Amino acid sequence: MVQYIMSAIKESVVGNLMIWVDADACPVVIKEILFKAARRTKTKLTLVANQFMRTPKSSYINAIQVSAGFDVADNEIVKRLTAGDLVITADIPLASDAIEKGATALNPRGELYSTSNIKARLNMRNFMDELRASGVDTGGPSSLNQNDRQAFANQLDRWLVKNSASV
Repeated sequence: MVQYIMSAIKESVVGNLMIWVDADACPVVIKEILFKAARRTKTKLTLVANQFMRTPKSSYINAIQVSAGFDVADNEIVKRLTAGDLVITADIPLASDAIEKGATALNPRGELYSTSNIKARLNMRNFMDELRASGVDTGGPSSLNQNDRQAFANQLDRWLVKNSASV
């Protein structure tokens, strides 16, 4: 298997910062990348979902199961995260809320959301919702591919290196 995360990350705990995963829709291959990175860098990783999530045995990895319902997992992540944390999500409103609280948001395709691009992403999401509501078939996202996985791993690595250097 291709090694997705570079080995330049220090073998020390990344401060008190955490990685939060909007896990219900997160691709398995992305979770595997996150599990490896969390164990190797001793970074706390928490998956939040409204269903049971099997995780590897590690003191750095856990899962929180929330009740079913619209945005319940998202709201739990926002409630628990602190400034500087990393949130893995393809949910643009969740990414926006995370950024508003001072966290970093990264989608499973490796796109880093920021204060400079989140408003445009929210506007496009809302526009596409309106099109779909009016009956227009807008299609869906393409399948996650090797380039997406590599882009994700690279962005994750940058965040880990940046935050291990500031410990």
